[in-house]
Amino acid sequence: MSTSSSTAAERNFKREFLKISLIVFGVLLICFSIFFLNHHENNKYIIATLELNGSAEEGDALFKMNCVGCHGITARGLVGPDLHSITKRLNDKQIIKQVTGGLTPPMPSFEIDPVNMSNLLKYLHTLE
Repeated sequence: MSTSSSTAAERNFKREFLKISLIVFGVLLICFSIFFLNHHENNKYIIATLELNGSAEEGDALFKMNCVGCHGITARGLVGPDLHSITKRLNDKQIIKQVTGGLTPPMPSFEIDPVNMSNLLKYLHTLE
């Protein structure tokens, strides 16, 4: 009798293991799909931004409206870092990701259209 109960226990274990494996696989598949779709959207945004030739003057105005509270009126830093030579430390894609994602707290993320992001990039390039 112990053989049949052992076999039944093994079958139950295999079923439970299969259920858990399928659930884990499903969750991983969903996470991967979300990551892929989000990454694809970010790439389209970055490409659209980099195709534009922004205006440093409009970027300066945008900076003064949104960034001076943390980076200071001269972009020398307050709560946020000094942004002079930022384009030598980070490439344009990294800057875009930083601005739109707020990757380093306490920096917030900003929803900014490609034209204004291009303007801001152009302004940041003048801070060298």
